[in-house]
Amino acid sequence: MDLQEQVDKIKGKVEQHGERIVQFLREIVAIPSMNGQIGEVGEHIQSEMRRLGYDEVRFDKMGNAIGRIGDGPKVIVFDSHIDTVGIGHLSDWEWDPFVGKIENGRLYARGACDEKGSTPGMVYGLAIARDLGLLEGYTVYYFGNMEEWCDGLAPNAFVEVDPGLRPDFVVIGEPTKMRVYRGHKGRIELKITAYGRSAHAASHYLGDNAVYKMMAIITQIRELDRRMRFGMGAHPIQGHPSIAVTDVSARTASINAVPDQFTIYVDRRITSNETREEVIAQIKGLIPDYLQDEIYVEELFYDSPSYTGFVFPVSKYYPAWVLEDSHPLVQAGQATVEALWGEQRPLGTWDFSTNGTYWAGKAGIPSIGFGPGDEKTAHTMEENVPLDEVVAATEFYALLPAMLRKQLGS
Repeated sequence: MDLQEQVDKIKGKVEQHGERIVQFLREIVAIPSMNGQIGEVGEHIQSEMRRLGYDEVRFDKMGNAIGRIGDGPKVIVFDSHIDTVGIGHLSDWEWDPFVGKIENGRLYARGACDEKGSTPGMVYGLAIARDLGLLEGYTVYYFGNMEEWCDGLAPNAFVEVDPGLRPDFVVIGEPTKMRVYRGHKGRIELKITAYGRSAHAASHYLGDNAVYKMMAIITQIRELDRRMRFGMGAHPIQGHPSIAVTDVSARTASINAVPDQFTIYVDRRITSNETREEVIAQIKGLIPDYLQDEIYVEELFYDSPSYTGFVFPVSKYYPAWVLEDSHPLVQAGQATVEALWGEQRPLGTWDFSTNGTYWAGKAGIPSIGFGPGDEKTAHTMEENVPLDEVVAATEFYALLPAMLRKQLGS
């Protein structure tokens, strides 16, 4: 088939399955999958892949849902996380966050945009590409995983633990407003703890209040972020870095005692201009010399078990990454958009981080993002995804492997 014939056949197949693609999305957003509890929604997605004739369908040790088509030498993973953040208080919602609502062509529901919205297109797109003979030389995987609590942990386990497969390329289905994204800032999560000495509040001067020691550090963190917003450390593609205090805790004998320990948690967004060592040294540098033995900076680690009991300890350091616009995968993505919709859409990057922190940031595997919806609605009670984008994204996922083959000259 020539390119136009491929496009016409893909569009015809997607139109044929359009109603089912939308219904499939409504079914999976209706299954709560907060706090990494993806077993039930993973089973439902697997049943759909079996119905579509995937060659292999299973869970990995961590509990992520995997579907495979083909056994060619080039491997592409289509990554869509199927866990979601929580809903807060149900009474605050104007509609059921799992049943959702459709209004002005958009599905409003928890996970509709972040990130279950890409799952139907990936699952159906790969099956359509197979049926049209467009996957010659490829092994393609749908990878429905846990991401919300630790970016990159699931793909890290996929590559290094079970089944030990390293893809050649990755497509991340986080929302991109139907544009090709090619990177984002990284981040590191840190804990800063000040130590003091407890005393009764009535004679507090006999103690050493750990909260007071931290006050100057918090002020300096706020000032550092201000300088970053005005250009300090900015990257021409990823934008400016940032830093924020995101949580605090105090240890005290009672409400009437001086705290002997005070801890703040820091989210530091990182650009490719900065190294891990530089970032940590910068934050340690906020501590005055006379307090170096009383205030400590520590990297956080993630070692919580998944719902299957699987544990894979990793540092909560998530590298920044960006793929060159000349890379064959980026060019294939752009060519796919143009072939399908006759448009040249600008490349983009995410404001938040994704599983790309592992795929591209740690493992160096070429990755792009493409998905329906706008990331700005993620984690909000207005989370939504345009249903026409959900269906149209299927076309992109189906055509991309063939367009990548052309870019690679094979």
